[in-house]
Amino acid sequence: MRILIVSLFTALLLPAQAPKVGVIDFYGVRKIPESRLRKALGFTEGQPLPGSKGDIEDRLDKVPGVIESHLEATCCEQGKVVLYVGIQEKGATHFELRTPPEEDIALPQEIHDAYQEFLARVNDAVHVGQTAEDLTNGHSLMAYPEARAAQEKFIELAARDVKVLRNVLRNGSDPEQRAIAAYVIGYAPKKSDIVNDLQYALTDPDETVRSNAIRAMAALAVKARLDKHADFKVEPTWFIEMLNSLIWTDRNNAAVALVTLTDDRNPSVLDELRERALQSLIEMARWKKLEHALPAYILLGRVLNLPEKQLQDAWSAGQRETVIAQALKLKPKRNDDQIGPTKRVGEKADEP
Repeated sequence: MRILIVSLFTALLLPAQAPKVGVIDFYGVRKIPESRLRKALGFTEGQPLPGSKGDIEDRLDKVPGVIESHLEATCCEQGKVVLYVGIQEKGATHFELRTPPEEDIALPQEIHDAYQEFLARVNDAVHVGQTAEDLTNGHSLMAYPEARAAQEKFIELAARDVKVLRNVLRNGSDPEQRAIAAYVIGYAPKKSDIVNDLQYALTDPDETVRSNAIRAMAALAVKARLDKHADFKVEPTWFIEMLNSLIWTDRNNAAVALVTLTDDRNPSVLDELRERALQSLIEMARWKKLEHALPAYILLGRVLNLPEKQLQDAWSAGQRETVIAQALKLKPKRNDDQIGPTKRVGEKADEP
């Protein structure tokens, strides 16, 4: 096991478990009728989750106008699976990833073993319901004592081997090694030395590397916000771009990080959110699982310059659509092709 957030397809597709789907939410759908995508999906809410993720994605990819699809199952809504269906439409913006690195380099075995021990302790923390973490030091320290002790080992290892961690993160061919490096490098004592490395990792071709980098960057953002003497800054641009990703974990993790990064309501950041990711925020704010919808809802409210209490009151009253309705009236201030690393994907001929 090498990741902190695990797609439930691997864990849930055991025949003995036969999990049922409680919620299906789409994202990236702008022009294609959802009914056509649901027909290609081949199942609906209340039915068991099928056993082949690849087969489902193959069917979706054949729908006219679809460039690529991605399914991700998460837990849980009333004991049932929450399934997210990502769609990359022809002509839509696309979060661009870099080419996989190719150097055959590896981390010291001590770092690899320390990370595996940490993951084991995280599993223990999940089982006992103690997953809270403190990010005020610029890196995660979990409330669960055994997990926290495992994390504290990273502080010494990162200080000693930061150059090795950086080299593996940027150049190593093994995605598992890069994922470990993305997490552990966040514990380096001088945070200003690693901001660029983690930002670079946000465009890694491997989903787990990006997830670990986002988590590390989110902790840096907390530190930068609380420490007036911090000698580094976390830029929001890449997180904003990730809101247009085909991958659900990119979108979800980026939205959570951006809630912290927009806490001061910097007008330029909110304008960039409006320009680059307004439609993505709207569809994410409508996700049926409230825990997943809340970060995008908060970001929409801040783009609209609504007071935090007004946002909270509307959410508590079940009136998020009133906020979304206001967002639907907004228009980006400039064309979304003019900024950043996203691009329009190539066209695929429609099927007859």
